[in-house]
Amino acid sequence: MAHIHKKTKNGRPYYYVREIARIDGKPTVVNQVYLGTPERILEMATQGGGETERIQAQEFGALWLANQIAQEVDLCGIIDAVVEKGKKGSGPSVGEYFLYAVLNRMVDAKSKRALPDWYSSTAVQFIRPVDTDALSSQHYWKKWEKVGEDHIREISRRFFSRLREVEPSGSDCFLFDTTNYYTYMASETESDLARRGKNKEGKDWLRQVGVALLVSRANRLPLFYREYEGNRHDSQLFSRIREEMFSALAGEMGCRLTVVFDKGMNSEENIAAIDGDERFGFITTYSSFFAEELVQVPLEKFSPVDAGRMVREEDRILAWRTSGEYWGKQRAVVVTYNPLTATKQRHGFERRLLSLQSALFEIQSKVHRHLPHWRDRKEIIARCKELCLDLHLPADLYAVEVYEEKGKLRFNFRKNHYRIGRHINRFGKNIIVTSNLDWGTNQIVEASLDRAMVENAFRQSKDETLVGMNPIWHWTDSKIRCHILTCMMALSCLRLVEIRMERAGMKMSAEKVMGAMHRLHSCLLWNSRKKKPVRMIEEPDRDQARILKAFGHEVKNGVLQKAKR
Repeated sequence: MAHIHKKTKNGRPYYYVREIARIDGKPTVVNQVYLGTPERILEMATQGGGETERIQAQEFGALWLANQIAQEVDLCGIIDAVVEKGKKGSGPSVGEYFLYAVLNRMVDAKSKRALPDWYSSTAVQFIRPVDTDALSSQHYWKKWEKVGEDHIREISRRFFSRLREVEPSGSDCFLFDTTNYYTYMASETESDLARRGKNKEGKDWLRQVGVALLVSRANRLPLFYREYEGNRHDSQLFSRIREEMFSALAGEMGCRLTVVFDKGMNSEENIAAIDGDERFGFITTYSSFFAEELVQVPLEKFSPVDAGRMVREEDRILAWRTSGEYWGKQRAVVVTYNPLTATKQRHGFERRLLSLQSALFEIQSKVHRHLPHWRDRKEIIARCKELCLDLHLPADLYAVEVYEEKGKLRFNFRKNHYRIGRHINRFGKNIIVTSNLDWGTNQIVEASLDRAMVENAFRQSKDETLVGMNPIWHWTDSKIRCHILTCMMALSCLRLVEIRMERAGMKMSAEKVMGAMHRLHSCLLWNSRKKKPVRMIEEPDRDQARILKAFGHEVKNGVLQKAKR
C-alpha cells in the first residue's frame, strides 16, 4: 500500500511516496519516490498546478554516469572520425550505435535485440536523446557492416591513445595475458576467428575466440587488445602482435619499459626479439618441467619477501634468488614459495592420490579375477597410465607390476615415496625469469604477481551484467570484432570510473559503483494542470551522493546540478 513517508535530515523534513509489501512475512519497502520538501510539494500542488495524476520511475544514475565517462573519452567522436556516415546515412551514426552499445554494457549488458526495450525503461531521452526504435538489432547489423577490420584497428588505436591522454599511466611496467570466449557457432558456419581449442571454462567442444590484453601496471587501465583465432598458441600470437603492441606503448617512452607475461608466451623468437630492442625488458614465468633442480631447492634457503600483500606472517611468500643462462643470455631467476597455494595444492593432490589408489585396487581385483579385457599385460599398463592422465597425476607415483604366476596374470602396486616427495616439493613454487638484472627480488616478485590485474580484467569482462562478453552471440567475424571492441571500450570506461572514485578517496569497484547508481531513479510526475511532466531525481542515499560528488554533481530539490566547490 502506498503512503507518504517523512524523513528528517539536518533538522529539515523531506517527504517520499512509499509502497510497502510483505516479503517473507516482513513489511518491506518495494518502491520509493522522492517528493521533496514541504515547500516543493506546496509548489507542485499550487503554483505547479494541480494534483499529481501519475508517476513514472526511470533508470537514471548508472546510465548517466556511464555517459559522463563516454563523453570525457569522446567515444562517439573517435568512431565517427574513422567510419564515415555516408551521404545517404540517416538516424544515429556508426559512432552513436557503438556508444549506445557501450553504455548498455557498462550498466546492464543486454543483447542487441533487447536494447530498444531496455533503453525505453531508462531516462536516456534526458541523458542523451535517441530514437530507441532505431537501436534494433537489424539496424545494428546494417551499421556494423560498414566497419571493417582496418576500421577496428584504427578505432582501437585512437581510443587507447585518448585513454592515455585522459588518464596518463606514468608506468614503466605493463602486464600482458590472454583468455578465450566461447561461442555457440555451428561447425559448418565459416569463421576464421571462432575455432576449437583449449577453453579456459573447460568447454573445449565449443568454438572459441581468443583475446590478448595489455594493461598498465600503475593504474590497471587497458592500453591494447587484439582478438585472434581460438586455436592459436599464445607464443605464436605474441610473435604476431609484438611489434604492434610495442608501438602502442610509444607514448610511454622515456625510460626502459618492462613487459610481464607468463610462460605460454615463451619462445626463442619472442625472447630474442625483446632482447634485440633496448627499450624493453621482460619478466616471465618458467616451466618447472625444464628446471627440476630449481623447484627442489630446500625451503631453508628461502627468505620472506614483501610483495605488498597483507597476510599473516606464516603465510608470507618466500623467495630464493639465483641467476642462470636462459635463451642464450644471463638472467636473474627468482623461485617463490606461497604457503597458501602449497596447502591448497597438497589437499587436492591427496584427494587425487586416494582416487588413484582406489582405482588401482579395482584394477587389481579385475586382473586377479581374470575378467575379460583384463588379460593383456600391455593393455593393463596402458590403462594405468591413462588413469593417471585423467587425474592429472604423474605416472610414476605408484610402481605398477604386472607379472605371470602359475600361468595367470597378477597385478601389484606400491607407492613410490621418493617420486611423491619430489612432486610435493613443487607445490606452491613458481619460477620467475627476468632480463632486469638490476631489479630487486621484491620488485620482481611484485611485478609477476601483479599480472593478476589482467586476469581480474578478464574476469570482469565475463561478468553477465557488466561488459558481458561471454558467450559471444555473433555469427560473422566482422560482428565478433565489433562486439569485442564494444566490450573492451566498456571495460576500459568502467576502470576509469574506479580511478575517479579512488581519486575522490573512495576505493569502490565498478560493480559496486554501478550497483549503487542503478538504484538512483529519475521520476516523471504528471499533474492535471500541466501538459508536460515534471522531472525529479530521487534523493540519493549516502553512497550515491558520494559517487555524484566524485563526478562533480549533486541532487538538490530533485534537480541534478553541478556541485558547488
